[in-house]
Amino acid sequence: MARTVAIWLSVVCLLAFGRSWGAEPSGSRPDPLAEVVDSLVERAIGMASVHQGRVESYDAKLYVKGRVDVKKRNFLLRFIPTGFRFRKGTSEYLMETYSDLRFTAPDMYDQKVTACVGTLSNLREVAGQVSEYFHVDVYSPTLMYGQLLSPLSPEATKYYKFRLDSVWQGAEGMEYRIGFAPKVSSLQLVEGHLVLNSKAWTVREFHFEGYTKLIRFAYSARMGEVGRKDELLPVESRVHARFRFAGNVVEGDYVAVLDCGDVACRAALQEEPRRTARQEQYNLSDSYTLRCDTNAYRSDTLYFKDVRPVPLDRHEQALYAAYYARPDSARLPVNRQLQFWGDVGDMLTSRYTLNLRKAGSVRCSPVINPFLLSYSKRAGISYRQEFNYSRLFAKDRMLHVAPKIGYNFKRKEFYWSINANYDYWPSKRASLHVSVGNGNRIYSSDVLDDLATIPDSIFDFSQIHLDYFKDLYLRVNHTWEIVNGLTLECGFSAHRRTEVERTRFAPVYPDMPSVRSISPDGTSPPSLLPGIDPELLGRLRHTYCSFAPHVRLSWTYGMYYYMDGARKINLYSRYPTVSIDWERGISGVFHSMSNYDRIELDYQHNIRLGTMRSLYYRVGCGMFTNQENMYFVDFVNFSNNNLPIGWVDEANGVFQLLDGRWYNSSRKYARAHVTYEAPFLLMRHLLKYSKYVLNERLQANILMMPHLHPYLELGYSVGTHIFDFGVFASFANWRYEDIGCKFTFELFNR
Repeated sequence: MARTVAIWLSVVCLLAFGRSWGAEPSGSRPDPLAEVVDSLVERAIGMASVHQGRVESYDAKLYVKGRVDVKKRNFLLRFIPTGFRFRKGTSEYLMETYSDLRFTAPDMYDQKVTACVGTLSNLREVAGQVSEYFHVDVYSPTLMYGQLLSPLSPEATKYYKFRLDSVWQGAEGMEYRIGFAPKVSSLQLVEGHLVLNSKAWTVREFHFEGYTKLIRFAYSARMGEVGRKDELLPVESRVHARFRFAGNVVEGDYVAVLDCGDVACRAALQEEPRRTARQEQYNLSDSYTLRCDTNAYRSDTLYFKDVRPVPLDRHEQALYAAYYARPDSARLPVNRQLQFWGDVGDMLTSRYTLNLRKAGSVRCSPVINPFLLSYSKRAGISYRQEFNYSRLFAKDRMLHVAPKIGYNFKRKEFYWSINANYDYWPSKRASLHVSVGNGNRIYSSDVLDDLATIPDSIFDFSQIHLDYFKDLYLRVNHTWEIVNGLTLECGFSAHRRTEVERTRFAPVYPDMPSVRSISPDGTSPPSLLPGIDPELLGRLRHTYCSFAPHVRLSWTYGMYYYMDGARKINLYSRYPTVSIDWERGISGVFHSMSNYDRIELDYQHNIRLGTMRSLYYRVGCGMFTNQENMYFVDFVNFSNNNLPIGWVDEANGVFQLLDGRWYNSSRKYARAHVTYEAPFLLMRHLLKYSKYVLNERLQANILMMPHLHPYLELGYSVGTHIFDFGVFASFANWRYEDIGCKFTFELFNR
């Protein structure tokens, strides 16, 4: 009784003083509610860490109903990969899904859609995109799969301010409504309120508003009743989302109802969740994969009349009636010419998937898409286009073919490649890989001898005549995971390198009226060319071929995985990955004239330092040995990407400002990379601009090779929903060399 009176007196004091949201108390008088709010927040955050791991797993039925309303639209809406196509003249759409859901701590969701109906195209794909907004663990330090920092995170008091809104007597003890708001403007922080129950200090209601992927959303959850098996789970959730982009406005309202079956919880005072023997062996199959009959997929409205927990309102019933009242398009005359150009327009401006019945499916990105462009000072502007073909066979065997084309506007070079993988033994991750395409332009190893004669202090590529060669390659590899985390790769690579500008091998003798030119294959009789070394003559070619088998062994200790049918899916490891790669060039095979050995070592590790922070480091070295005849210095781990495919791949282990010719200018190298990533580093102090920053990165790269003792790059970069931007400074031999930037579109690619 005394405790209740004290709480109510605190509420009266709050109303009497009338303090505004976030205002500091005037004078030196202490805030009478400060200690109460701090005590409640401290209790809530402390209990959140306890409740977070209490639900070890559960199986449930999930019903989701969504209504989409296109408020404004223009032609740019075609560029947005929404997963479905809007029909002309229709602005409102309705969908319903029914799924089997399995959750396993800490953040594993496996959802199988068993029934789906609605007025949208590609309903199953849309259902998968919507479901992520309902996979919210209110006790987790982060929300939306690590995209948002929770107000119940152990670090929440650094970034959130709290207030006590109201207190009332509930059926199971006192209940407190606590409001929260960010101290600084950031897209990774949310605003809202939660309701705490004093009996078990569990959350009864949870509401927050945030912004992610260009979507402004509001999420509300009602938790299960106190004392029931679903007390810690959101049994009913609602989401209102508003998408705005380039004059397009799309709104959506969704409701999800969770009907829990088996819920496995540990005791509240038990600090660590129970671990089974299988989990200790890194196999998470029982917790990660949900078994259900995929043939039981339903798409009829009668089925939903029996399973629908939330009835349709009149407007939703009218949407269904209007949709099913539309005439069958197959019965109408079709203008084939208009249909053809319509399909061409979709291909140019929309992401699309072609389902080839039993032959597989082809997924393509839009041909006209500004978000496939990237820019850096070293490489200039690049454009890429990718296609993906997949086909699943019996026993989960899979064929995947991925053609890719691109163009670099600075170098005026066109690139293409075709990568094919056939997983024939998926349980052992055994597969055959074939890759063919054109690589970076390169010069021969003879240039290295010229480089060795130039002092480091005056080294300049412009002082050397570089005979560049175009590269056409074929790589065939076989990979096999011997044991969990230990992978063996064997194969070979073949290259055909042709001069970019064809050389005419014709020596000139002033005292001779005419001399017969050397034949293109370099086999003219030495007697016709007095004074020419026959051995040198035999090395002159317009085209050079090479053949080299290789072996690669990589090891990652403690690899967590799960079995999806017969397919082994590797997840993550808390330990580093180490690899060794050896290649031997053999002359005489496929007209090869190169003998050499290449060996490379690599060590990389990604360490999670806490909530939304990580440290990545990588070290490696390589060298060419036992060289004979002509060969080309072309490392695997230390190489120049002609068409970067994404910021993550570029940010870790890549030199942004290093001239591309350095990658082929030395027979040996040693390098190291360090990247620290966190959501709040420097931009949080620039309040006006920090709102749109998702994460910040500090990078340091170092390279050691002849003529570079060392080469250093220091960089700072920020990531947003639309683009990533970084600034880098380089130093060669401890002297400042250059400064440049890196820019990539990341909109709809994260």
